Amino acid sequence: MSNERESRGFTLIELLIVVVIVGILAAIAIPKFSSVREKAYYSAMKSDLKNLGNKQELYYQNAYSYTTVQASLAFETSSGVTVASAATTSGWSASATHTATGTSEGCVVFFGTATTPTVGSTTAASPGAVTCTR
Repeated sequence: MSNERESRGFTLIELLIVVVIVGILAAIAIPKFSSVREKAYYSAMKSDLKNLGNKQELYYQNAYSYTTVQASLAFETSSGVTVASAATTSGWSASATHTATGTSEGCVVFFGTATTPTVGSTTAASPGAVTCTR
């Protein structure tokens, strides 16, 4: 028999090094993931406002006015998105917020002679242009 002890498994130092490396990777990945998620929320709001614009124009072709009744437009929002709209006979406006971003952040758009909408400190820049807080 040999007096040398056979070493099997990992030493404490090796395990600590692995834990530190995993921690560093997590510290890099988590903020990137949050940023990507936030971009997805804004993309959903922009998409909903553009879809609402298309539906409003189709409605106008038939009724010669705009509407705030989303059921009349056959319009459904994305998950987590809330759209508020106002309409006149010659224009409409809408704002969109997402439950994950809060009510002070979101996107706005208007067409025609509608009242310019705001979300937080953001106001729609020009007719037909979707403007967001970020």
